[in-house]
Amino acid sequence: MLLDRMNVPKTVLVAEDDASDAFLLQRAFETAGLSCSLLRVTDGQEALDYLSGAKGYSDRQKYPLPDLLLLDLKMPRMGGFEVLHWLQRSREFSLLPTVVLSSSGLDEDRAKAHKLGSRAYYVKPTAFSDLVSLVLEMNAKWLGLPTTEPLETGLAGR
Repeated sequence: MLLDRMNVPKTVLVAEDDASDAFLLQRAFETAGLSCSLLRVTDGQEALDYLSGAKGYSDRQKYPLPDLLLLDLKMPRMGGFEVLHWLQRSREFSLLPTVVLSSSGLDEDRAKAHKLGSRAYYVKPTAFSDLVSLVLEMNAKWLGLPTTEPLETGLAGR
């Protein structure tokens, strides 16, 4: 039986070790008016465990496969480049839209991420309003979620 993905909420897996960055990303999705399931893992190894259904992530009702992976590069245990390499070699996940969100603006990092299959590479914005704009751009490219009226917050950089 085929599952009708139109009636299932979209899932975004966020591999981010910094709790503050993860919180701001969640707030940006909310501020942008996007309704989806945003799930966080804190390092690359946990991302692979989640994707492969290992170590407590086997329940796909509770831990659905993501429609988009947002990936930090510099994380403990296993970094983003290793995750990209694993995804590239995987039959099941080689086509998973993966976007790097990193504090590194190095051209070498950008080139390596693209070579390993990242769909896009963004340097984490410093202004919250720029992060909201980035979330809306990612939605338009990879999620296609309808937007509700964006929230006004005092967090937006003015």
